[in-house]
Amino acid sequence: MIADVPFGVFLSGGIDSSTVAAMMQAQSNEPIRTFTIGFDNQTYDEASDAKAVADHLGTAHSELYLNDDDLRAVLPKLPTMYDEPFADSSEIPTYLVSQMARREVTVCLAGDGGDEMFGGYNRYLWCDRIVRRTGRLPAGLRKGLACGLNSLPPHAWTAGFDRLNPLLPGRLRQRDAGDKLHKLARALAADDLGAMYDDIMTFWPGGSITPGAKPAANLIGSRQDWPAIDDPRRLMMYLDTRAYLPDDLLTKVDRASMAVSLEVRVPMIDHRVLAFSWGLPERLLFAEGKGKQLLRRVLYRYVPSALIERPKWGFQVPVHSWLRGPLREWAEDLLDETKMRAEGYLDPGPIRRQWQQHLSGRYNWQHSLWGVLMFQAWLRENEPVGG
Repeated sequence: MIADVPFGVFLSGGIDSSTVAAMMQAQSNEPIRTFTIGFDNQTYDEASDAKAVADHLGTAHSELYLNDDDLRAVLPKLPTMYDEPFADSSEIPTYLVSQMARREVTVCLAGDGGDEMFGGYNRYLWCDRIVRRTGRLPAGLRKGLACGLNSLPPHAWTAGFDRLNPLLPGRLRQRDAGDKLHKLARALAADDLGAMYDDIMTFWPGGSITPGAKPAANLIGSRQDWPAIDDPRRLMMYLDTRAYLPDDLLTKVDRASMAVSLEVRVPMIDHRVLAFSWGLPERLLFAEGKGKQLLRRVLYRYVPSALIERPKWGFQVPVHSWLRGPLREWAEDLLDETKMRAEGYLDPGPIRRQWQQHLSGRYNWQHSLWGVLMFQAWLRENEPVGG
């Protein structure tokens, strides 16, 4: 918070950003500035949650609801803003919330790193349970269970859970349940934790759309470089801290904010916080089927748990519906089969099949398709003149 210029904080209403905002406000003699992005799609919109936290803390709150024109205006900027094929779709709202904040402040704080430091991602709990409960089951039985979950398309599972959600307590309600169950199926079919983690973090299996290409030499694929950590949750926290956090989250925030000359500070990954979090016993990270237990205790000194306790969503955006609606024409052009074949980098066959399945509404392939779209957009932007 030490700054000679106006500062604020990105607030989603989740545990991490709410903790940062609450501790900032507790140390400020005047209302701090908070900023959030909203969507018309109620499934993804967390602006009302953020506003409830902001109202409770007494911050000077600003929010921006995105429309189709906002999306279209950002798309042409992405290839040059990130300077590489960057495939995290939350790059769009990150840029727009940075742009909004920059009109009022020069420095913003963000809650990135809380999940990696204090055990917040759902996959930590899911994978741990799978390893502990099914690790001794025969591979054939686990793969049979996976086939059972895959017997219905994601949209059918989601529709069923959507009907049940009003009858369930808040902690058991699920968003996009079908996608999560299909992820669970892939995890059940994995041979070990390493394969499970690799599958979770990979959009396209190696070589499936890049014929002849070799896997990148990185930490995820180099198991000999993994530390000897017995607890599956801790191992995934380590891998995320070493790879996902710097290569995705921090890159996204840094380049989106620098594109509008906004400095973003990330207190959760201060080296002293990191050293402290890695010295914590598991009971202060995971308990009662939830992660971030210690962080919750800190936050609930400032904000009632009722404003925070809801299904974890993260800074996600409704790309699946955007691709079927306002972004369809843009995507169709980038996924043109003739052009992709002529460019020679990607195999258009599986990509086009996924695209048609996505348009049908039976499957949600937003993440894997977004990766292809970002590569294609970057490629088009960097084509040689006359290419």
